[in-house]
Amino acid sequence: MMSLIGASSSATAGAGGAAARRVGFFMTCLSDGDMLRNVAFIRIARQADQEPMMDCAIRPALDDDAADVSAVILRALRETNAKGYTDEIIERIERSFSPDAVRALIGKRTVFVAAVGSRVVATASLDGSVVRTVFVAPDVQARGIGKLLMAEIERTARERKIPSLTVPSSVTAEAFYARLGFNAVHDSYFGDERTIIMKRLLNDSIK
Repeated sequence: MMSLIGASSSATAGAGGAAARRVGFFMTCLSDGDMLRNVAFIRIARQADQEPMMDCAIRPALDDDAADVSAVILRALRETNAKGYTDEIIERIERSFSPDAVRALIGKRTVFVAAVGSRVVATASLDGSVVRTVFVAPDVQARGIGKLLMAEIERTARERKIPSLTVPSSVTAEAFYARLGFNAVHDSYFGDERTIIMKRLLNDSIK
């Protein structure tokens, strides 16, 4: 079985750069039946082009999110990851992310989504100590959403006493993970599909 590609999102620019983004967030808890879920609400603004601010919630994925998560992944694959892979590879990967396949993953992994209002715009998951399926919808990439999802993944890993995180990164996402402190360990190939295995020790926080 092929390894799933890691991500297709972009990190925010450095705080001293001309295109720096300001990101602020606060934590709250929402009651869902007998279960309390941590939800990070984030207000994101872009200094460079003064785009409108967005209210974005990071929360655990539900079964009902499967179709929306699938749509985000497929769109990111076709519009972002396609820059680094052939059409044949993209079509093969797409078959692993149908709504039914995503629903099964939600039952097996710790899956998070980022939502703007009622719209799911991004997703990320933790499978043991491996980060998987980090995708951001192309129209909201480069606004810090991927970085915030990764911060939630890290927080969850630390709660579980996981000492390090590994991510099978797509070619497109390698620079994103490098900016978050991941280091390339080796390349992995499934046919002509190249995946970069990257690792990060959890001895400091995402900056």
